[in-house]
Amino acid sequence: MPDTSASPSASPSTSASPGTSAGVSPPPSPVASRPAAAATGRRVLNPAERVSEVLFGLIMVLSFTGTLSVATAGRGEVREMLVGAIGCNIAWGLVDAVMYLLATLLERGRVLAMLRVARGGDPAAGRAAVRESLPEEVGDALRPEHLEDVRAALARGPEPPARPPLTLRDLRGAAAVFLLVFLSTFPVVLPFVFFVDDVHRALRFSNAIAVAMLFVGGLMLGRYAGLRPLRTGLSMVAVGAVLVAITIALGG
Repeated sequence: MPDTSASPSASPSTSASPGTSAGVSPPPSPVASRPAAAATGRRVLNPAERVSEVLFGLIMVLSFTGTLSVATAGRGEVREMLVGAIGCNIAWGLVDAVMYLLATLLERGRVLAMLRVARGGDPAAGRAAVRESLPEEVGDALRPEHLEDVRAALARGPEPPARPPLTLRDLRGAAAVFLLVFLSTFPVVLPFVFFVDDVHRALRFSNAIAVAMLFVGGLMLGRYAGLRPLRTGLSMVAVGAVLVAITIALGG
C-alpha cells in the first residue's frame, strides 16, 4: 500500500534557525508528494508493499490448489482449478490496484490538509499539525523549535494544490500492484500444466513452491523490518497455511 512519509520537494534548510541550538539541523519535513519521491529515485512500491502483494496473491491461489483431491481429480478438475485461480487473482489484482489509488488519494488529501494548517496564520496549530503527521515516537522526540523549523519551511514552500492529484507514478504503482498479485499465480499453478496426468506429483511440486515463496517472502519482510529473518520466514509459512485453511473452510 502507498507510502507518503518521504520528504517534500520543499524540504527545510539544513542550517540552524534562530530557535534551535547551534549545530542542530532541523529534521526533514514529514510529508511529500510522489513526484518529489520519484525525483530522488525512490521505487514506486517499497519492499514491504511488493512482498505483501505477492504473498496476498499466493494465498489466494493456494485456496484453489488446496481444494484439489489427489484421488479423484482429473484433467477437467485441474482445468477448472487453473481457470478459477487465474480468474480470482485477476479480479483481486484489479480490486487491490483500485484500492491502492484510493488509499493514495486519501493519504494525499490528509497531507494537503496538514499543509494548509501549517501555512495558516496560527503557528501553534501548524506545529501541532506537523507533529500529528509524524510517527508518535518521532513527534514526541522533537522540541517545539524543531517543529517550528519544519512548519516555517512548509509555509515558505509553493502553494499546495486545491485537490489531491493522481500522477503517472501512482498509476504505475497501481499497475505494479495488479501485476504482482496476478503473476504470483503462475509459480504455484505451473506444475499442474507440466504434470497434467499426474496430479499427485503436480500437487507436491506446487506445495513445495508455495512454501518456498512464503518463506522467502517472510525472510525479505523480516530483513526490511529489522526482525529476525529466519524466524519471520518460518512464521510466514505458518501464517500462510492457517490463512489458506480458513479461506478453504469458508468456501473461498
